[in-house]
Amino acid sequence: MHVVATAGHVDHGKSALVRALTGTDPDRLEEERRRGLSIRLGYAWTSLPGAGDVAFVDVPGHERFITTMLAGVGPVPAVLFVVAADDLWMPQAAEHLAALDALQVQHAVVAVTRSDLADPAPAEARVAAQLDGTSLQGSPVVPVSSRTGSGLPVLRARLVELVTHVPVPDPHADVRLWVDRRFTISGAGTVVTGTLPAGTVAVGDRLGTGTGTVRVRGVQTLGRTVESVSGLARVALNVSGDVTDLDRTGCLTTPGAHRWTEVIDVRLVGEVDRLPLQPMLHVGAMSLTVRCRPLADDLVRLTLPQPLPLRVGDRALVRDPGSRQVWGVQVLDPLPPPLRRRGAALDRARALRAVSGEPDLVSEVDRRQVVDVDTLRQVGVPDLAAPGPVVRAGRWVMSAGRAELAAGQVLQTLAEHDRAHPLERGLPLTVLADRVGLPSPDLVAAVVREPLRVVGGRVMAAAVDVLPAELERALATLADDLAGNPFQAPTADRLRDLGLDAARVAAAAKAGRLLRLAPGIVLMPDADRRAVDALTDLPQPFTTSEARSRLGTSRRVVLPLLEHLDRARLTRRLPDDRRVVL
Repeated sequence: MHVVATAGHVDHGKSALVRALTGTDPDRLEEERRRGLSIRLGYAWTSLPGAGDVAFVDVPGHERFITTMLAGVGPVPAVLFVVAADDLWMPQAAEHLAALDALQVQHAVVAVTRSDLADPAPAEARVAAQLDGTSLQGSPVVPVSSRTGSGLPVLRARLVELVTHVPVPDPHADVRLWVDRRFTISGAGTVVTGTLPAGTVAVGDRLGTGTGTVRVRGVQTLGRTVESVSGLARVALNVSGDVTDLDRTGCLTTPGAHRWTEVIDVRLVGEVDRLPLQPMLHVGAMSLTVRCRPLADDLVRLTLPQPLPLRVGDRALVRDPGSRQVWGVQVLDPLPPPLRRRGAALDRARALRAVSGEPDLVSEVDRRQVVDVDTLRQVGVPDLAAPGPVVRAGRWVMSAGRAELAAGQVLQTLAEHDRAHPLERGLPLTVLADRVGLPSPDLVAAVVREPLRVVGGRVMAAAVDVLPAELERALATLADDLAGNPFQAPTADRLRDLGLDAARVAAAAKAGRLLRLAPGIVLMPDADRRAVDALTDLPQPFTTSEARSRLGTSRRVVLPLLEHLDRARLTRRLPDDRRVVL
């Protein structure tokens, strides 16, 4: 399906032209037909050879209904712009054109209606001059008459060319449906309508409303009941569940795929001179009053009265209700940092000047420094696996600059800790993450560089065997004590004489300089291998007493030593309490 919105001044024949193209009256309300003008959005559709189904969103042209017009144009990428041959270039036509230009709509056909009542040539020249310099410049202009049918075949051909050149939306994209109408049908319940720009909605789907979810009970498009529909399409959804938010948020989205935000940093398109403090923001099918805070030049911050699911690159309109001036809006950051200090606005503007407004992985990560992949998806980054100078760790992505800074911070923090605590070498990843301001220990592990290494969840210097001088002297003395009998562990008194308290023993064991079998029982680090060599000479299996005699030690030492050998899978304990060397 293709969707085309109409635009143009009131009473220039938009609805009559849609009726002539489709055979359906888009004015649904009795009041519209009585007054001869569109008040609410109207819809009609037809099938065009070479294009298939084409739905028309007929918008009101009267100045009182400009917000309704913008609700119809906002989600639609193609426009049928209507001017009358027997009238001048009118204010609402100018306002509609300014809005379309601000939204950067580039796919359009211009129809000069009532060409049977006046020579269309002057109107063609006027509209071409007005389009010059706008996003609609160069659009084909076709004189038509809805009453006689003159020019309609040519217009249909131009519409086929128009819709077939609109980029095809991704049917697998996240759903974001701006609701332009909500009503209740007896026996069915709540029904909402809107233009689905991309993605797919199917019966049974759940869609988010901002604070809750609804379930899709039924899907219709162009008056037909279907199981699913993909954008671009006009859809009507029968929904159940938490529908109360729809009046306020006016949007249905794929759950968890968007971040609903109340503050956005944007770039304005148009002459930025004096901005109103409380302009109207028109986005999707929504119109709401926002607060505007200038940052610098064409960069401003908008504060919304309610959360909306906006992404980087989204286009919208800001409108001054007083002067009727409009500006295009391109969302640069839907999750901006707070501005809490003097000069923060200018600093923020400097950070945003280089932002293109097209979401990409490197740009978003550079600006945010550290961000989780869910947030990147929610703000609209299309390819989370794209190559680039970023550091990935678990569900986190970090900029190259922040990674370099973090690597230095980890090195400095660890050096300071080791100097202050020479017997407690290294720090856990979780502790380091907190000290250097990273949200995950995975990120710390990702930036560890030589001469550091990660061992058992701790970061420590590669030269872990370097110990304080007094401890080295104590270990050398202990090695001399055990040289004659390597399994005669020193007594508690001897350890105390050597200055080997529990902390120093733990440090030496962590550095691989002692074998700690139990509290207060230590041997040299190669004692287990030497014990296996000695026990291999015994008849297998052997008893604990035989092991004690062979090693020349006491039960105080041999019991924890044998348990250590069992744990190290150097020996195996049998059911009768004897052992064999493996």
